[in-house]
Amino acid sequence: MKILKIEYLIRAGKFGESREFEEIIDDVKKAILSVTWPPESSSFILYPEKKANGVVPIKKNCMEYLKQQGWKLEHPMLIASRKKPGKVDAIKKLEDDRYSAVEWETGNISSSHRALNKIAVGMLDGILAGGILILPSRGMYQFLTDRVGNYPEIEPYFPLWRSLSIDKGVLAVIEIEHDGLSHDVPPIKKGTDGRAKR
Repeated sequence: MKILKIEYLIRAGKFGESREFEEIIDDVKKAILSVTWPPESSSFILYPEKKANGVVPIKKNCMEYLKQQGWKLEHPMLIASRKKPGKVDAIKKLEDDRYSAVEWETGNISSSHRALNKIAVGMLDGILAGGILILPSRGMYQFLTDRVGNYPEIEPYFPLWRSLSIDKGVLAVIEIEHDGLSHDVPPIKKGTDGRAKR
């Protein structure tokens, strides 16, 4: 798996320059690079047919790597502004008792908006020091489940999150892409998320 871009929507205060944040971004980068297909390979090769590949299995290696580094998976994140806690894909407790969150998009574009909003509200509430959303590129998106959230579709809304009055913390979006394409690899199996195949 390749990282094309890390876009910082918010990088304010000391946390974004801290040793803790450097460890977090290092964890996330290595977790993304650990994603392979087929599973036993050393790279990430997609079956090159439009909408042919599922998305849920793709993040498995990433989340397993983060878990090995001490992150908690599918953890309910308590946000003061919400009556019900929302789960995040991965969360890590920091030295100041705040958390850092990671979301890997497997839903549609509205889910991408919700993920960034959830992280931003957590930062406003002082629960989160920051968070990262991982999204496929335009080149990768065309081979995945139809309408899955992707970097180009959410990029026009970045000014909204940049305008938030947050003076400490990090909010970032990482754009990812496959290493190559081949008809010699099997399509990534689609699971079910509610009624939608993912």
